[in-house]
Amino acid sequence: MIKGIYAASMSILNKDLTLNINKTIEHAELVIDQGCHGAAIFGSTGQSQLIPISEKINFLNKLATNKYKDKYVIGTGLNSLGDTISLMKVAMSLDFETFLIMPPAYYIYGDKEVINFYSKLVEALPKSKIILYNFEKLCGYKFSVECVKELVKKFPNQIIGVKDSSYNLFENLKLDNFSMMPGSESKLLKGLEIGCSGIITATCNVTASLARKVYDDFHNGTPQTVNQKLCDIRSVFEKYNLISGLHTFYKQKENIYENLLPPLRVLDDLSEKDLQDSLEKYSFSIKSLMAA
Repeated sequence: MIKGIYAASMSILNKDLTLNINKTIEHAELVIDQGCHGAAIFGSTGQSQLIPISEKINFLNKLATNKYKDKYVIGTGLNSLGDTISLMKVAMSLDFETFLIMPPAYYIYGDKEVINFYSKLVEALPKSKIILYNFEKLCGYKFSVECVKELVKKFPNQIIGVKDSSYNLFENLKLDNFSMMPGSESKLLKGLEIGCSGIITATCNVTASLARKVYDDFHNGTPQTVNQKLCDIRSVFEKYNLISGLHTFYKQKENIYENLLPPLRVLDDLSEKDLQDSLEKYSFSIKSLMAA
């Protein structure tokens, strides 16, 4: 199991669009320092589907020596079963064991085929820990409650949780020793109230401290004072592509954040001003975030 506040951490690219390993690690450390219990590396927010496998491997070799090593979940972001297994093998050779894995995109399939896909992963890597990534908008498939239950029944030691970004599971699936992690801050408090373990979200790249306070206040039985602000900031970013919005926000800190792999791009000038103005209404800016 994992529990707590996890950011789907951002990947930082050089001008030539190669992965800047040091800056990407520094960013992951930043969100942990700001309050996250951990970070998911190479999730969809980290442009994982667009980053070459060779760069991912070079990155993992460097990340393996990081002071927060035990706080990272490794995303694969690959459609190929063989490539997924190969990348997992590299990660596990470096003592990473927890993975965030979405079913392959593009093809049409159902629960039976998904069970077969994850079965192949577990059979190849029986010591791995897998968090299912439920995001129909990205891969075209939405996990059913029955599918998850079947996978957990079949592999209770390997299928340890789900990131629910389709939001059809977190209110309807209760399993012992299983991490239910909605993909939005707006679902954090309600999720905790019904037994969820926390969240894994893109916008925790900017809301880490607020989300952590909501999480801690819930577990401490303290009155909630920042949950509305947390949800409001999430709503602002949801008006845009989240990756574009987050990189646009952070490029005020450092220009390198504006580099995105095609077809992604930062927001245009008008949208950037709208983003900043909308966040200012909640006294939220890159300056306030870095000063916190």
